[in-house]
Amino acid sequence: MSTHGSGRGRVQSVDRAFALLDALSRRGGRATLGELAADTGLAAATVHRLCATLAESGHLRRDVSRDYLLGPRLQRIGEAARVATASWAEPVLAAVVAGTGETANMAVREGDGVVYLAQVPSPHSMRMFTEVGRRVEVHCTAVGKALVAGDDDDEVRAMLDRAGMRRYTESTVTDPDVLLEEIRQVRRLGFATDESEQEEGVRCVAIAVGVGEAAFAISASGPEARFTEDRRDAAVAILRDAVAGLQS
Repeated sequence: MSTHGSGRGRVQSVDRAFALLDALSRRGGRATLGELAADTGLAAATVHRLCATLAESGHLRRDVSRDYLLGPRLQRIGEAARVATASWAEPVLAAVVAGTGETANMAVREGDGVVYLAQVPSPHSMRMFTEVGRRVEVHCTAVGKALVAGDDDDEVRAMLDRAGMRRYTESTVTDPDVLLEEIRQVRRLGFATDESEQEEGVRCVAIAVGVGEAAFAISASGPEARFTEDRRDAAVAILRDAVAGLQS
């Protein structure tokens, strides 16, 4: 686990505290000191010291079994974050829906997977639906491929080794070398696609915006019969226009 302490302007203790919160979240909100040390790569003494500080503030708590749990104060923070995210994400996604007629999603990287943050549905009765908060895999989703395109080949391969490449449909890519070649194409073209790779009959196109852990991806997805290859290609410009005002 990298705490990014060498990054300009970054505070190592803050990076480490958030790494602990992320690790707890991935374990469902409960973990032992040893599990947190293993997940973050931090020394047990450092984990104990940081968790004690977070517990004093109410962001963590420790139960009778001595496990660490996400604390009640995070519920208020989480709800405020959800509202804030919707306030800036939904207008962007609504512009994608208006331009493409298809469902628009926003997603971010979480560990070796991707989590959907927001969605605006298509007005069509036959449309794609993805639950906000759902975690999906990188290798079979356009948002996932767009988000990992910023990593180098070795990082992508290591991620695939850890996460695996489960087959969902006949079109799912399960060969790391084949996927890496596709990721290289994503880097060249600036967008990623999913051609029935996660769900049969569903086509998706996505672009990633931002750098590193602050990056997010937005996508348009719909049934292949309506969201044809031509419409998919035209959606790329619509996606880019929709996020133009968010880039700095």
